[in-house]
Amino acid sequence: MARPPRFDTDQILDAAVRLAASGGPGGVSMSAVAQAIGAPSGSMYHRFAGRSALLAEVWLRTVERFQEGYFACLHSDPDARLAARAAARHVVGWSRAHPEEAALLLHGPWEFGRADWSEEHTGRADSGNRRVYSALHTLAASLGATEPRDLDRITLALVDLPLSVVRRHLRAGEPLPPHAEDLAEESAAALLAAPTATA
Repeated sequence: MARPPRFDTDQILDAAVRLAASGGPGGVSMSAVAQAIGAPSGSMYHRFAGRSALLAEVWLRTVERFQEGYFACLHSDPDARLAARAAARHVVGWSRAHPEEAALLLHGPWEFGRADWSEEHTGRADSGNRRVYSALHTLAASLGATEPRDLDRITLALVDLPLSVVRRHLRAGEPLPPHAEDLAEESAAALLAAPTATA
């Protein structure tokens, strides 16, 4: 009977997250991850076809875990404005709870070698992006916001501004201040209270 593997995929990806958070995508290599978990370098190739596959998986696992909570917030309340405020808070709250993963996501998929990802990996990434923007369009429609300017404002409120609250502190190596979630929510509420172009 074959012995179970000493390290599972999540342990490998957890080590890759730590390396990416401290040294950026360039710090993630098959040998560096193997060394971090005390595994033979060759054993990495039993899980991943190569570095591109490793980078794709660590990026996708991280962003998909973030998106799971984000979608839950967008569907958390029948009042679209309350759901939107919860989503804005989630961006900051998730980043506070997962600082290494949040630091990883500051780099973006192209820095994680998206140009070399497999079709399956790029398909997963594109599917996740489509789900996000579909959810934002659905929320916008429920608010009567259907013009391009309205949609841009909602994206600013629920994506760009909350990320900016997180980014400034993470890049400075500072903890998020205790009021960061409130700032993200207040900014989203202010933008969503603005009249729509169709009003």
